[in-house]
Amino acid sequence: MSAGTGQGAGGPRVVLAGNVIADLVIEIPALPERGGDVIGTRTELTAGGGYNTLVAARRLGTESVFAGLHGTGPYGDLVREALASEDIGVVLPVRADGDTGFTVALVEAGGERTFVTSFGVDAEMTEADVAVVAERLRPGDLVQLSGYGLVMPVNGPLLARFTALLPPEIVVCLDPAPLVDDIPEAVLAPVLARTDWLSANAREARLMSGLDDPRRAAAVLRERLAPGGGVLVRVDKDGCWLAAPGGGPEREREPSPEPVRVPGFPVRAVDSNGAGDAHVGAFLALLAQGFDPLTAAR
Repeated sequence: MSAGTGQGAGGPRVVLAGNVIADLVIEIPALPERGGDVIGTRTELTAGGGYNTLVAARRLGTESVFAGLHGTGPYGDLVREALASEDIGVVLPVRADGDTGFTVALVEAGGERTFVTSFGVDAEMTEADVAVVAERLRPGDLVQLSGYGLVMPVNGPLLARFTALLPPEIVVCLDPAPLVDDIPEAVLAPVLARTDWLSANAREARLMSGLDDPRRAAAVLRERLAPGGGVLVRVDKDGCWLAAPGGGPEREREPSPEPVRVPGFPVRAVDSNGAGDAHVGAFLALLAQGFDPLTAAR
């Protein structure tokens, strides 16, 4: 495994056990009606998916590692070049039987984005791949999982078993992603039971909890996690709700702290593509550096 050389070298790492794929980003005035068409105003091909998480963590000084699949072809080449440019390590070798997948991201004038994803070799992990990732982890690492990996028929069960067997000195973070409703319960349940941090946007939190109120959703979802787990619910311009860990193994006797809102920062919305991933990466990077969850979330 290659390793970063910044100030995070030797300490806890952010390890993405998920997907880095290509993003074809097309800016449009608004989504067309069904059967219609619209002219894009700008197009860009970049690395995306969990790449944004790794870059955010790396730029904040925490060593970051990609522990997913990447293929042979233009998208795989794009992903590897992008990772190398940010000094992000890679665990698994190149797969020669296909290319990396891609996403078409339609970004409307207000910054909102809509995705269409096509998976490649990144959807075809093997038991041997998972074993390599498991043996390369070290105590204190923060492992990031995505709902995109869990929804895949092949990767999902493998990643669920991998996560359930991780030792307690590994911190597990799950971002359920927009496809959370499509993750089989047999895959999602064991992952949540081992998750130390769940970071979801308001829509994902609503789908998982059945609650429209993100504050209440954060509190309810915390009870589905490993003892001592915490939840972040991101609410766009309003920042996020933090349901901090509380009680640990004794939480049935010690009430968990009430969720608190962490305000956002005024910005002009240009493109929200990757915003959630970047927040997760920054949060994990700062946890790895010893910051408390409230400071890291802010």
